[in-house]
Amino acid sequence: MGKADVAIVGTGPNGLAAAVVMARAGLQVELFEAHHEIGGGLRGAALFDDDVTHDVCAAVHPMAAASRFFREFDLASRGVRLRQPEVSYAHPLPDGTAALAYRDLEATCARLGADGEPWRRMMTPLLARSSAVVDLVLSPQRALPRDLLGAIAFAKGALSHGTRLGRRSLTTEAGRALLTGVAAHAVGRLPSLASGAIALLLGHLAHGSGWPLPEGGSSRIAEVLAADIVAHGGTFHTGQKIDDLRQLQGSKVVLFDTAPKGLLQAAGDLLPARYARQLSRFRYGAGAAKVDFLVNAPIPWRHPDVGLAGTVHLGGTQAQIQRQENLTAAGIAASEPFVLVVDPAVADPTRARNGKRPVWAYAHVPNGSSLDPVAMVQARIERYAPGFGDTVIASRGIRAGDYETYNPNYVGGDINGGAVTLKQSVLRPAPRVDPYRTPLQGVYLCSASAPPGPGVHGMSGYLAARSALRREFGIRTTPSLAPGRSDASVRGRR
Repeated sequence: MGKADVAIVGTGPNGLAAAVVMARAGLQVELFEAHHEIGGGLRGAALFDDDVTHDVCAAVHPMAAASRFFREFDLASRGVRLRQPEVSYAHPLPDGTAALAYRDLEATCARLGADGEPWRRMMTPLLARSSAVVDLVLSPQRALPRDLLGAIAFAKGALSHGTRLGRRSLTTEAGRALLTGVAAHAVGRLPSLASGAIALLLGHLAHGSGWPLPEGGSSRIAEVLAADIVAHGGTFHTGQKIDDLRQLQGSKVVLFDTAPKGLLQAAGDLLPARYARQLSRFRYGAGAAKVDFLVNAPIPWRHPDVGLAGTVHLGGTQAQIQRQENLTAAGIAASEPFVLVVDPAVADPTRARNGKRPVWAYAHVPNGSSLDPVAMVQARIERYAPGFGDTVIASRGIRAGDYETYNPNYVGGDINGGAVTLKQSVLRPAPRVDPYRTPLQGVYLCSASAPPGPGVHGMSGYLAARSALRREFGIRTTPSLAPGRSDASVRGRR
């Protein structure tokens, strides 16, 4: 076992991205996956009906449309259609109104009343330099930005909306809730500089490259990544758990697409004591409790335009969201937690079959929570969509504490691979010049627990692979990721 040039432990989006880069560089790559199927957070399953596929983890993919890795890999040319809803995300409010983030910025501003112009001023500079902003955030965060104007615009927005000052720039409840709902994707304390950065990053993408859903489900992304790896000589070993690094001692390089906890378990006493202590102190964030519903009709939202949205945030007003998220981050269960809901068939009609369709939902809960989320999440949806329960054919819940069993990277249900704080966003997983390289020769961490952190963007794997290519194989030219391009240009450079 482990006789290839490169062994990769875990086949989530970052492990797959790392394998694409390594295989295209002409190296022999083997991937090891403990689960019986690849994909990690990109897996899908027919949970209740053979014709209806549910996204077991991630469903909506702003980063798959925006990150450098996926821009170069070009999902569209590989047959993956990213379906864009008319409304990227919606935020129904307790009074029956709703705030809507249309893909069209002007349509959004026109419906935000007094906050229309502030919203335009906030988003326009970021949209003008969107690729540079995305590349800044999705970087190792160890060097000065190339586009200073984009960095300044982003930093100003994050400073404003990551602090109490944000209340001054947005004055309506609709505008405040619309942005705070995006900030809540940090799954942590609100407001914070880290959540402000996430709000600006995801918020501007809603009006740019969008918040798309892959046609057919998230597993389509994993399928085309795997196909490229196999086409370049890579091999997969599923149902193969690596619990000891020495199982892979024949490989020159090992990349772990795991949480620090997984690396600690596999490397054990091989790690220097100081680095092991740093990994053991790595903070995991609040958890997500997942519910999958099979329904026989679209969600009957009280405000009909919410039904145009690919993603719906259920949290109430800005004050309510902040209170809920702060309690959750402190380990206290909120009575009405923040919930994200997706009806995939809104953007992708192929997901509805024979009058049945999937509904996907997450609730933010304390790390390790044992609460069964089904009734709680259904009640939250019912509050804004009376009669939803009458459409439910079947449902399944995964407690936050059980999510780690399904995917060991979700420690205590933390789907972000670690708490999203300013310090940990920059220094994850440990304070090192090269955050991917461990003190062990040839061993790297390439998961979302390394920069740039959570999201299906592939950049942690891409950047870790580039580091390993340079340091371990002397390959300084990153291979082309474009479909049909040969990797011969980089072979022999080691």
